[in-house]
Amino acid sequence: MNMGITSSSQRKLSLNRLWNRQRGHDYVPVEEAEENEYLTTTRIESENKASRPIPKRRRWQSYLTCGSIWGLVILAAIFLISLLISIARSMWGIEDDPDRIFGNWGKPGTGTEGLAWYPTDFLRDVEPIQCHSHNDYWRKVPLFSALHAGCIGVEADVWLFDDDPALYVGHDTAALNPNRTFESLYINPLVDLLNRTNPQTQFYSDTRRGVFDYDPEQAVILLVDLKTDGAKTWPHVLRQLEPLRSRDWLTYVEDGVIQQRQVTVVGTGNTPFDLLMENSTYRDAFFDAPLADMWEDPDVLNSASKEDTTYNETNSFYASTSLTDTVGIILGGFNDDQLRTIRGQIKGAHRRGLKVRYWDTPGWPIGLRNKVWHTLMEEGADMLNVDDLKSASKKEW
Repeated sequence: MNMGITSSSQRKLSLNRLWNRQRGHDYVPVEEAEENEYLTTTRIESENKASRPIPKRRRWQSYLTCGSIWGLVILAAIFLISLLISIARSMWGIEDDPDRIFGNWGKPGTGTEGLAWYPTDFLRDVEPIQCHSHNDYWRKVPLFSALHAGCIGVEADVWLFDDDPALYVGHDTAALNPNRTFESLYINPLVDLLNRTNPQTQFYSDTRRGVFDYDPEQAVILLVDLKTDGAKTWPHVLRQLEPLRSRDWLTYVEDGVIQQRQVTVVGTGNTPFDLLMENSTYRDAFFDAPLADMWEDPDVLNSASKEDTTYNETNSFYASTSLTDTVGIILGGFNDDQLRTIRGQIKGAHRRGLKVRYWDTPGWPIGLRNKVWHTLMEEGADMLNVDDLKSASKKEW
């Protein structure tokens, strides 16, 4: 039985081999043949299309389309970069150097080696603005940089050493230099400027013009911050003001009457109030009074009469204080309590006839700084304490 089955299987295998041998290698089943024929035809058509040349018009259209797309991409990139630069300038205050007109200051052959040269017309079109150049001696050209930006107030920190009559100007002792003195950086330049704005000619012989051609009546406020012992330093300050005093260019009070002149001197820091008040009939320097002590209820009308009036316009000019010490941290703008504090201080200072100045104001972010500046001036502050002269001069606040 098993032998019959085996023989039958072998016979079937032999027939299959014979069949395959007879049909040869070129045999293809009907379905596969049709499919192969279709693939061959498609391949031939594709080869014919690939070898067929693309018309020139279509090529140029492709070039123009690609060129237009790339051109738009490049323009968009340029616009985006310009926008980012503009935002950066706005946020970080990146601007052109406001002191570029002083580029040759101090160079040989310019006449400025000994601080003897000053422009005669660099203030001709400058509009005075209510800003105080904080730490003015850090400017490229102290006094002149501030005036060129329009600031009507400048600040000089002065130091006295032993028997040396000079008053040295700088933020700390490490910054002091023998050539940078109160006289060389401020007194002599102011005298020179005022001599130039008050020329004695056949057309003009008066002496009452200030440094600003735009507003000749505007005085320059010179804030002198005493860093050394007040009792010893203050007499030296008064003595070195003599060139301005002798020409009648210092604002003074005589017998209780204020006479406005081209330069108003204000003492701060270690300036002793009692020593400043020693001469009761004539004074040509004023005090920087403590604004923090002048708060009055801003919601009560005529709350004044019994308030202390030690400081008034006959002995003081500014009423100043630190904004940070007054209101604390400012987040996005002043809150209601902070505004009420500021309004009360401004009310008290103005009742005494004094000019309000807040120092230690935020310098960054730029948007917050400008908002603080705007709010202070809107609420009645009289002077902005600024480090960035360029931004202050733009009056974007």
